[in-house]
Amino acid sequence: MGLKKLSTIIAVAMVITLTACSSETTNTTESSGITDSTVQTDNSKTEQIDAKETESAQEVEYPIIIKHAFGETVIETKPEKIATISWGNQDVPLALGVVPVGVSEANYGVTDDSGLLPWTKEAFTQLGVETPNLFHDTDGLDYEAISDAQPDVILASYSGITQEEYNLLSEIAPVIAYPTVAWQTYWREQIILDAAGMGMETEGEQLVTDLEQLIAEKSAKYTQIANKTAAFFYFNPTDLGKFYVYLPTDPRAAYLTDLGMSVPDSVKKLAENADSFAIEMSAENVDLLKDVDILIAYGDTSLLEALQSDELIGTLPAVQRGSVALIEDGTPLAASGTPSALSIPATIDEYLSLIGEAADKVE
Repeated sequence: MGLKKLSTIIAVAMVITLTACSSETTNTTESSGITDSTVQTDNSKTEQIDAKETESAQEVEYPIIIKHAFGETVIETKPEKIATISWGNQDVPLALGVVPVGVSEANYGVTDDSGLLPWTKEAFTQLGVETPNLFHDTDGLDYEAISDAQPDVILASYSGITQEEYNLLSEIAPVIAYPTVAWQTYWREQIILDAAGMGMETEGEQLVTDLEQLIAEKSAKYTQIANKTAAFFYFNPTDLGKFYVYLPTDPRAAYLTDLGMSVPDSVKKLAENADSFAIEMSAENVDLLKDVDILIAYGDTSLLEALQSDELIGTLPAVQRGSVALIEDGTPLAASGTPSALSIPATIDEYLSLIGEAADKVE
């Protein structure tokens, strides 16, 4: 099975349609690829405001020019109607107090019939919307529904849209696409790019700062996690002859470094010549990953038992001692592995607790 098939697995495993990719080996705003040339305005004047306010007190001078993988998008005037597609983009306007006119239906981690992850659903409710407009686009973009929402801008900074899809969407409204590679946008980039597309870049930057502070405060309580090496894996319990390792370019792998862990040297080496968000490995080469202190994967205790019983994977020190954080597949927590503006505060306690238990077993 190649990486192309993996993207299908992960869209189902959710990982999110999402995870079709991710770029960079660091997870800081400075290294995210968002520079002064990415979002341009003419002599913007800003005021101090609460990032949660629905109406921005910020004075933004238009047009705004946002550069991305398909060129650049020009926002001529303040967008009033915000539409979002793909994964997590809807959480940015909601976190900033803005109700989107339409959002993509969540395709992983939803445990009811709402089509929304719990933190997204709660944000809509808090903003007075019980039945948001959903684009049923898990099998492909619903251009008609998106057009019917009459958006002023379409946020897709974390997505896998193609050039053709971008062109079609652009006939509806200006599109904020990913910076360089499909599915390779960290949560900081996603927030700042989407916020910029709304004319709320300053508020987006403040939201990033607030989330960074939250992460620092929460992770500081788990001293056993600090500086441990950690890697995110995907195992198919019915075929342990091969498995996948998410590289530092993937948002869920990068999020581990936010929480205080480090990327194993073995994974860094695997990433050197990789052009995707994950790499397939044969179990025969599992010894290359012996420097992983904590292993994170989708599954339950039955998966751990299978891993420990496997004659090859069972030789990994992390597997032998059980320093494995297993996230039940199909749950909101599994969906939050690829973090967003709202999923981080909603699940960080549960996530850290799970990883902390695994870290306790590291010798």
